[in-house]
Amino acid sequence: MSPKENAAITQLLGLLEARYAIRVLWALRDGHAQTFRLLQDSVGGITPNTLNTRIKELREAGLMSHGNDGYVVTPQGAELLKRLAELPGFATKWSAAQAKKKAANP
Repeated sequence: MSPKENAAITQLLGLLEARYAIRVLWALRDGHAQTFRLLQDSVGGITPNTLNTRIKELREAGLMSHGNDGYVVTPQGAELLKRLAELPGFATKWSAAQAKKKAANP
């Protein structure tokens, strides 16, 4: 991996590791616009201040925008979500392996 690629990945992961950032994007994955309140309910447990901060960061990063109907992912945000689409399958397999490990080593 080139230094430029490494820097880009570090920058993206820095954005996404902020609390609730991925969950905010994930809540918008179906492509339907959501109002602030609906987005807050979809994410669950997020305070209005934290949601405002994440929205600002994700908008500045070009991953989501606000239109007449509410917040949506941008084409770039949709591409990121498409790449993360395999995450549920991986998470299920990983979780099952973790459960087996715990059962084997009580």
